[in-house]
Amino acid sequence: SVEPFLKFDNKITIVLGLTSNKGSLDFQTNTRYDPPLYKTVLERVSRWGSMDNLMFVVGATRSDEFINLRKISPDHFFLVPGVGAQGGSLAEISQKAMNKDVGLLVNVSRDIIFASSGNDFATVAGERAKAYAAEMSIYL
Repeated sequence: SVEPFLKFDNKITIVLGLTSNKGSLDFQTNTRYDPPLYKTVLERVSRWGSMDNLMFVVGATRSDEFINLRKISPDHFFLVPGVGAQGGSLAEISQKAMNKDVGLLVNVSRDIIFASSGNDFATVAGERAKAYAAEMSIYL
């Protein structure tokens, strides 16, 4: 199901690796599987595409796994949701998941779009976005 998408020029296929939600225990990190399913997915799928056409979703709250995931997939980009509202740490992700080309696309949408429900939304959301951008620049 992934292969046809890898054939498009200048497009990146995004494959689910390891999510932040508690439901990941059902399959992704279930200890009945050895190795866990998420490791098998990264190992196999990493060989199907290149860093130019394939990336993996890895939840920010799984920072303890990033070092192992980088060993499996050292060059691919990771799309990393879960910073902010879900509790993921930009500092931890940057320390454990960056590769030589940075290799991260961090999503912080929920913490920004729900920064305020008042008339000041645009201002508060803008300030929150700028704060994250400033923090990201520290690690780059």
